[in-house]
Amino acid sequence: MPATTSIPPDQLPSTIRDFLATHATRDTDAALRAFTPAAVVVDDGTTYRGTEEVRRFLSKAGAEFSYTTTLVGARRVDDTHWVVTHRLEGDFPGGVVELGYRFAMDGERVAELVIAPQTEADAR
Repeated sequence: MPATTSIPPDQLPSTIRDFLATHATRDTDAALRAFTPAAVVVDDGTTYRGTEEVRRFLSKAGAEFSYTTTLVGARRVDDTHWVVTHRLEGDFPGGVVELGYRFAMDGERVAELVIAPQTEADAR
């Protein structure tokens, strides 16, 4: 695995920063603009492929729970791969989780996003 470099969140690519902001406010259309037409999103064991499936993910992700999100880390893996860690606290099972948002970029847009709980190995 390549070495990662921790960075301040403001050094993330603007597309990722914009996606995180619009996703947090549940602005599905604005969040969707971050993705390529053939993008893949993997969340909670489900894979979403292409614009319409990614739109469905964005409109429903976490909607059944109330929670707060805090950005706790950002890392650059290489020129096209970035990891953002969010801490979620809310009324979902377990109540607290740190999720890694692993982005693979294609130019200025997101080609793949994998969301999964962080482990200590991920944090290195």
